[in-house]
Amino acid sequence: MAKFAAVIGQHPRQIVYRTQGHRHGPVTRLMSPSDLGQNLKPFVFLDLFDDEGSSFSGFGWHPHSGIATLTYLWEGSIRYEDTTGAAGFLPAGGVEWFKAAGGAWHGGGSGNSGRSRGFQLWLALPPDQELGPSESIYQKPQDVHANGPAAVLLGTLGEVSSPLKAPSSITYLAVRLKAGETWRYEPPADHAISWIALASGRLAVPGRVEGGELVAFDKSNQAIDFQAETDTEFVLGSSASHPYGLALGHYSVHTSAASLHAGEQRIEEIKRRLQKEGLNARLTIAAAAET
Repeated sequence: MAKFAAVIGQHPRQIVYRTQGHRHGPVTRLMSPSDLGQNLKPFVFLDLFDDEGSSFSGFGWHPHSGIATLTYLWEGSIRYEDTTGAAGFLPAGGVEWFKAAGGAWHGGGSGNSGRSRGFQLWLALPPDQELGPSESIYQKPQDVHANGPAAVLLGTLGEVSSPLKAPSSITYLAVRLKAGETWRYEPPADHAISWIALASGRLAVPGRVEGGELVAFDKSNQAIDFQAETDTEFVLGSSASHPYGLALGHYSVHTSAASLHAGEQRIEEIKRRLQKEGLNARLTIAAAAET
């Protein structure tokens, strides 16, 4: 991987890191808490998934604590279920918001509409939320608000705000541009962190970014200008810095070893309850995530 450059406050915004990640089957890991997540926190994990229309069994039930996950679909559908009691299918343009916080389990996989592709993001939670109650919200496409070409998945863009409550000062957008179109993103004044990841297409920002890449920008709150060289789909994250360390478990990210221990204890308690309820066969814990 390239090193994360220390380039501050240049204009136009400079790309200081780029990666195509590591692919495992239909999933490409673009960011994890042990690498780029250390620099872009509270954004600590990003997967680009694309089953290319093939059968994908998905992920067995697995736990999280200390984080919130946000899944967005460009195409197709995915199935979901979690220990808040929610279950169903998420269609393209919809959002899965799963705030594990003090501990929760979930699972899912390919839906019922052919090819499925999208992004799953992890957000590190601040100390006052990392051991709090869990919640899951599944938004239909019509419930996701847009400002121009940008669907506002979390936070605010201009006069448009997501109904989801961000855990800190965060904006997360899904943007579609046609070939030749231009668009400017102006971050809030406190947002020094900015990055994009392309699901498809090619952008000039002014450096070229290709489909499948994640690029991070120098730390400032200056605007970023985009020009689509082809039809392009991408997600954009910006935020204030997360001023806490990252204590890492296999599926958990906390601000301290003590809170990580508490979260993992809660995860085990939920596991024992699920086993007593006859769900032992569904507790298929995947191999330890790369963290």
